[in-house]
Amino acid sequence: MANGGPVEHGFPHLETVRAAITALYRRLSPTTVQTFATSVAPADVAFCDTDDLHLGAQRVAREMVRHFRLPDARLIVGFREMTHAANVELTAGPEYFVELNDRFRTHREDIGAALAHEVAHVYLHRLDLAFPTTAENEILTDTVTTYLGAGWLLLDAYREDSLSSQKLGYLTPEEFGYVLAKRALLFDEDPSIRFTSPQAYTAYTKGLARARHDSRQPPLTGAGWTGRRRYAHDRRHAEPAPPGAPYSFGSDPSGGLHVTFPCPTCHQRIRVPVRGRVRARCGLCGVVLECDT
Repeated sequence: MANGGPVEHGFPHLETVRAAITALYRRLSPTTVQTFATSVAPADVAFCDTDDLHLGAQRVAREMVRHFRLPDARLIVGFREMTHAANVELTAGPEYFVELNDRFRTHREDIGAALAHEVAHVYLHRLDLAFPTTAENEILTDTVTTYLGAGWLLLDAYREDSLSSQKLGYLTPEEFGYVLAKRALLFDEDPSIRFTSPQAYTAYTKGLARARHDSRQPPLTGAGWTGRRRYAHDRRHAEPAPPGAPYSFGSDPSGGLHVTFPCPTCHQRIRVPVRGRVRARCGLCGVVLECDT
């Protein structure tokens, strides 16, 4: 939890974020992902200063448990002085002990954001979905929280001015915006209407631009002129793609050429023959893509 210190910006964890989206689709299914089409509603996690602290925290925790389809999980929420925003003890369940930073005693509007991340830890624990390192696992958790409809709270908790700053989670604000945009494009929603933080809106617009950029890379038909020209050059010479290119070429046993590129929705690699206009269906998320190979 950044509290008054510098906030990292940009997209330093983008590859891990994309790998997390792919892993989520592999572990669940497109059908299960679609069951999370409705985001957590602001009213369901609203917290007034007049609410009892512990009863209110338990109410919000129950809402997060409901959102992540964990009907038999019971969260017991407490507060203590600590460095991180929150911590959950991952056990066999059904009871899970969550500790929140004492800061949330007076910043109750962000309790929902902290609990969203911790309940997502429980959800992933039950799915047996994890990345190798602690840092990667936290990025996975932030990504899943956001992609499944609760992470807009984490981005909305981001506030920064010349005198102070606050940010929850391990993704940068722009990366939270990127994952939110991926979700928005999938479900045709506008998460920005829920933001109370102007800095969150700015970060979301930057993430949205990056997410749209994924859908405008060759060989997709939405690619821009510059990308199409570079792609045509690489295809003509059948050369290895330059560093950073979103595609790569290879030869089939029959001698034909194929191109491999990431699905703009789930980032699973897709391979199609190089033969002009083709429609490709992603074998993981099922999206149908118009390509000009």
